[in-house]
Amino acid sequence: MVDNPHIGSSFDDFLEEEGILQECELTAIKRVIAWQVEQAMQKQGLSKSDMAKQMNTSRASLNRLLDPDNVGVTLQTIQAAASIVGKRVKIELVDVDVKNHLESSTC
Repeated sequence: MVDNPHIGSSFDDFLEEEGILQECELTAIKRVIAWQVEQAMQKQGLSKSDMAKQMNTSRASLNRLLDPDNVGVTLQTIQAAASIVGKRVKIELVDVDVKNHLESSTC
């Protein structure tokens, strides 16, 4: 019987081993934000043009915010969109297990 080194490990462990955990987490966060803004716009009956106008930005900028794969959006843009739809942005730094993080970062 061959022992599988991945049995008992988490998906996060796998992503960390592949060196893509942070990228995946960032993309997931951006997808949630884009979805939440879009849902709030629909609930309020806001078109993209109306939303962009209220944000004092271009429709192209709003499209970047609503693109779930575009992680290069500023906090200012996210906050402006949240404010228009009656939301606020909450960002939190959380502790990581430094020992495990350092061990997985070394070659």
